[in-house]
Amino acid sequence: MSIEEQFNHVRNHSLFLCRNLITEDFSLQASEEVSPPKWHLAHTTWFFEQFILVPFQPDYVVKQPQFNFLFNSYYNSLGNRTARNQRGLMTRPSVEEVLEYRNYVDEEMRTLISIKDTKVMELVVLGLNHEQQHQELLVTDLKFSLWHNPLEPKVMDIGEYLDQSDGDWVEIKEGVYEIGFDGEGFCFDNELNRHKVFLHACKISGNLVSNGEYLEFINAGGYEDPILWHDEGWAWVNSQNHKSPLYWEKEDGKWSYYTLDGRKEINWNSPVSHVNFYEAAAFANWKGKRLPTEFEWEIAQKDFSWGSRWEWTNSAYLPYPGFKIAPGALGEYNGKFMVNQMVLRGASVATPEGHSRPTYRNFFHPHLRWQFMGIRLAESI
Repeated sequence: MSIEEQFNHVRNHSLFLCRNLITEDFSLQASEEVSPPKWHLAHTTWFFEQFILVPFQPDYVVKQPQFNFLFNSYYNSLGNRTARNQRGLMTRPSVEEVLEYRNYVDEEMRTLISIKDTKVMELVVLGLNHEQQHQELLVTDLKFSLWHNPLEPKVMDIGEYLDQSDGDWVEIKEGVYEIGFDGEGFCFDNELNRHKVFLHACKISGNLVSNGEYLEFINAGGYEDPILWHDEGWAWVNSQNHKSPLYWEKEDGKWSYYTLDGRKEINWNSPVSHVNFYEAAAFANWKGKRLPTEFEWEIAQKDFSWGSRWEWTNSAYLPYPGFKIAPGALGEYNGKFMVNQMVLRGASVATPEGHSRPTYRNFFHPHLRWQFMGIRLAESI
């Protein structure tokens, strides 16, 4: 697929994800952690405008200078921006104006892409991967916001809870292994600098923890036993009074969960989802196991199936040896988040096609769980 075809495909897919939304859905924001669909559509466009068109297209005209304030996410070096928890307050610009903005930027981008400048091409690929990240966020953010609606809207079916095939435990022998991206194609800077790590012998489960297994944890009083939890996790349990994964509800003795395709009975064979790091670690303790490190996961992944859930690891999100923050505003993309977050590996049912690889390092704060986050167990041997 040519770069022009990739650009058209990714940009159109964002609109495809919104095909069943009504106008009012585009401004939904149920919490500070999530963003409205309209904001995602505009922010990804702003990224192409500010990082590619403005510096590389001499005659480019920014028609809406105010959009730099409205649709900047966290790039402090590019100026002030809308507070994250206020993105849903923007009834204007309208959805139609945002779509016009996308069309305007897309036409200018197609012209610039046709020149085939090497630096521009590199930034276009980064911009497309950035948009694919936001496509997943658009889906998961929308699910969280729609969940608050008692009508429980149906807007898309992405196969959130399918059966998983059986897998054997994968053994890793003690030794030195190489970790990190090494090959052709795109990766983010946090995957670079392939390096050696020493791993002790261990085993990793070929299966993700299922809904049924997690129900056993709930029924065994897992949310009431402080011995199983990190101190911060136990504080989270008590402050939030959570007793099950996000979106689970029990009524008349029957469990169900909300999906983007409406409320459904729980599929007990499907991998559990929407659990945070604290819950994942507590479940692992209850089973007498642990979570794998991101390095163990990367070495073992070729021998098990993955991709339906982002999988919590027991690794803090830290730089690889030799990591350097890129100059300019793009240096804010990954490096400044390398503190107080945990790494997740794999991909999820919401991850766009072509946007996953074994070295991909996702990361979130340990209390968050609105992504399709799951659990894979490990055991030292």
